[in-house]
Amino acid sequence: MASKRVLSIQSHVIHGYVGNKCATFPLQVLGFDVDPINSVQLSNHTGYKHIKGQRMNDSELKDVFDGIVLNDLHGKYSHLLTGYIGTPEFLKKIADVVKTLKKANPKLVFFCDPVMGDNDKFYVPESFVEIYRDDLIPLADIVSPNQFEAELLSGQKIQTEDDAWKVLDWFHSRGVQTAVISSTTIGAPDNLKAFLSELPEGSAKPKRSSLLMPKIGKVNFTGTGDLFAALFLAHTTSSKAASEALEKTVASLQAVIRNTAQHLPSVSNPETQIASVDRELRIVQSKRDIEEPKFIIRAIVHS
Repeated sequence: MASKRVLSIQSHVIHGYVGNKCATFPLQVLGFDVDPINSVQLSNHTGYKHIKGQRMNDSELKDVFDGIVLNDLHGKYSHLLTGYIGTPEFLKKIADVVKTLKKANPKLVFFCDPVMGDNDKFYVPESFVEIYRDDLIPLADIVSPNQFEAELLSGQKIQTEDDAWKVLDWFHSRGVQTAVISSTTIGAPDNLKAFLSELPEGSAKPKRSSLLMPKIGKVNFTGTGDLFAALFLAHTTSSKAASEALEKTVASLQAVIRNTAQHLPSVSNPETQIASVDRELRIVQSKRDIEEPKFIIRAIVHS
């Protein structure tokens, strides 16, 4: 049985909290060893005026991963987590990584966060949709797209709860056991709503739950999706049910957002006047909220 060790392939920033910088500390606090491969290394996230750094290409990914395999370390992972990827070629190469890790440890859990964009805006080339849909989603055990990403992958718009369940069923039809849409605009303007569906192996009927999340303030924070994925990965490992993992995840996530919002500078229009540097998530300062999530909102179980 592999120990709780995650190979995490996603972005890295020197300053601030997105990607691996956002995921590593919470996973470590919750008992996981984390081995990060940085798909990009940037000075800061793209919300800043200036961005400098490098992108790892597919041959560089192969090179560093070959080192892991040659040292016979690849069978020690319990989880593979993927997030923001810089190029289509790199993304395609991840399929080989998944297959190699699952051959070494058939119980490995592949958690795919298909980071492509949000609010109808792409962060990556549109060719990512096809690669995720055809190459990576069928290999995934858990997925955590936001509404925009779930719609892109399934080809279905989410305007009602029934739409959300149909989209989650689409993921199950591709072989995904646990699918969660981390946020939707259902419940807007004051709330976001998450939808979760778990289809246990051998079961014909999914276990469904949803959770309504009140919006905190008028500011959008970068990295919340990355934090959601890391927390949900950790809690699915230790929780009795996926719905409980969702509750713990949202409890910690909202605590981090509240802790960050409380330290924002006071301005007349927070949405436009607060700089990116002041919006960085206060993850380290929220250590206790990550270790011991306090349930404020309970999930509604639908089946």
